Amino acid sequence: MQVLVLNCGSSSVKFAVVDTDDGRILDAAEEVEGGDHEVALAAIVALLHRHEPISRRIEAVGHRVVHGGEAFSGAVRIDTEVLRGIEAVSGLAPLHNPANLLGIRALTRAFPELPQVAVFDTAFHQTLPPRAYLYAVPRPLHREHGVRRYGFHGTSHRYVAHEAVRRLSLELEQSRIVTAHLGNGCSATAVQGGRSIDTSMGLSPLEGLVMGTRSGDVDPGLHEFLAGRLGLDAAGVTTLLNRESGLLGVSELSSDMRRLEQASREGHEGAQQAVELFCYRLAKQVAALVVALGRLDALVFTGGIGENSPDVRARVLALLAHLGLELDPERNARHGADAAGVISRDRPPVAMVVATDEEWLIASETAAVLGAAGN
Repeated sequence: MQVLVLNCGSSSVKFAVVDTDDGRILDAAEEVEGGDHEVALAAIVALLHRHEPISRRIEAVGHRVVHGGEAFSGAVRIDTEVLRGIEAVSGLAPLHNPANLLGIRALTRAFPELPQVAVFDTAFHQTLPPRAYLYAVPRPLHREHGVRRYGFHGTSHRYVAHEAVRRLSLELEQSRIVTAHLGNGCSATAVQGGRSIDTSMGLSPLEGLVMGTRSGDVDPGLHEFLAGRLGLDAAGVTTLLNRESGLLGVSELSSDMRRLEQASREGHEGAQQAVELFCYRLAKQVAALVVALGRLDALVFTGGIGENSPDVRARVLALLAHLGLELDPERNARHGADAAGVISRDRPPVAMVVATDEEWLIASETAAVLGAAGN
């Protein structure tokens, strides 16, 4: 099946046309200037119309949707009820779900004859046990308001964990892997037997690791403190933690790890501290996730930073030497390209780099949903 995959992020809109049998046919991205997703989406639709021999063979549209709450534990064909469900949890992913909805509506207008499927970042984490997803807050907050850990980047964590099992020839049901998706947004997940059992992101994509502009974990009392000191309301504090914090906030320079690594080498103190904090907090989270697994077969790096920064990987593995992870510097410099992605010594546990392919997984999920539905 040829599937148009749309991924509306907070700052860009990516798409790909994927043949689920033969692989990727066409892909591109549009940057969102001034938060105007509609302009970016219009440019993508125009591009598809210019590639008419490709667009006329598209049989379905698959959308990445960040937050599905507890309502969606798997991919679903989009209808009015599904749209209402996505809208109902948009407040839990304010940088993403509204953009996802814009994408769904734009593609519905452009290709009204095509079936559309939502593939949720949160769905992979619906296998978390209560000890991992519950917060220690009054029970009615979960029962009545859905307050719990949901987790994100599920399509990426699922893809790279299964790819690591394949490359390492592990028994899927016995495998125990930590996956680290490191990009502008970052999260780590404990995957046991192919299923997510704990993860770093929570109710929203703000919890967990240090990210490009997101703070990750902070003291919950910080909201009240900042509101009093800065005169911000709750939404203002959340915006500060989502858009002005993380690598950008600590470095006072950039949210881009590539620029920070260069500035660190040039002696920029803020950049040095931002990179060190990023790696330290990631190593702490990986070690914590090994508690959930009981043992570790592999630590998998993916995402823009995870796939392309030997320095970040080396720093993290140095902090995790007590787990038995031993970096091979030459393999790491080559991103594991000639060793099936492995960047450590061959004895377990191993560290490896696996390039994520969320678009392929979304296309496959879309085809599976429509095949099961007879469409």
